[in-house]
Amino acid sequence: MNLPDGFISEYVQCNGISLHVVRNGGDSPLTDTRTPILFLHGFPEFWIAWQSVFEKLADDYLIIAPDQRGYNLSDAPEGAENYKAKLLVGDMLELTQQLLGERSFVVAGHDWGASIAYALAMTAPDRISKLIIANGVHPVSFQEAILDTPEQAAASQYFHVLRAENAPELMAEDNYRRTLAMFEKFSATPWLTDKDRDAYREAWGRPGRLEAMLHWYSSSPIIIPKPGETDIDAPLYGADRSKFRLPMPHLLFWGMKDQALLPASKKAVAEFCDDFREVEIADAEHWLLHTHSNLIADKMREFIG
Repeated sequence: MNLPDGFISEYVQCNGISLHVVRNGGDSPLTDTRTPILFLHGFPEFWIAWQSVFEKLADDYLIIAPDQRGYNLSDAPEGAENYKAKLLVGDMLELTQQLLGERSFVVAGHDWGASIAYALAMTAPDRISKLIIANGVHPVSFQEAILDTPEQAAASQYFHVLRAENAPELMAEDNYRRTLAMFEKFSATPWLTDKDRDAYREAWGRPGRLEAMLHWYSSSPIIIPKPGETDIDAPLYGADRSKFRLPMPHLLFWGMKDQALLPASKKAVAEFCDDFREVEIADAEHWLLHTHSNLIADKMREFIG
């Protein structure tokens, strides 16, 4: 995958693994005075997920876009136990410590990247100056929506497929047909090019990567009841709000036509925030980073300053 102009690719040792990072800032991000933004991708993407957004911001901000643990060129340790949230958060805290020192930074997350962005904001609020989410979920709000809203429970049933023992084989079949279909199933707007397909297939085909990516699902504490299942123990449901607060300013982008994450899944987010702002995009779906990058970049610039 070709790098954007002005960006470099490097490897940083974090938490005992090697993380691949694409960034600007030349040889000395520590001395770059621009506001840093950490961009976190979700499943089944890698650093390119945010590319069409961060390219529009690169002149004015220090951009850091890693492949998260288990994805693409970053290490993919075996075993679901290596994909618990505390390890994924630890990766990003150590990465930003090495690149930025003690500086605070903006974090932007989409999909599973949003889950880590939220966890970062709750774990290390002193490090996060502002929080930006695009169609991703706060854990408590999402769990409550799944158990309170039959439509969201139905929309989340695909979790069971991706948590199944045979999921890696299933998602790799026919040259990753089902994995590619996730892009098209959750987006009626065509954005995926042949070049994109080749880049994703190359990333998924690296040894152990697809298994590692799927561990993000199997390691998640989110409970998805199967149809007819009523005896549910979901520790996040009704959790103490004070333990999940977000004290920094929070901007949420939401594609209202997302078929995987329905509006109900964001209903309670504002309850956790001191400063909450939302941009609802009526015609956007789950992959809004690719279809609405101009709007997202413009609103991010306004929010960050």
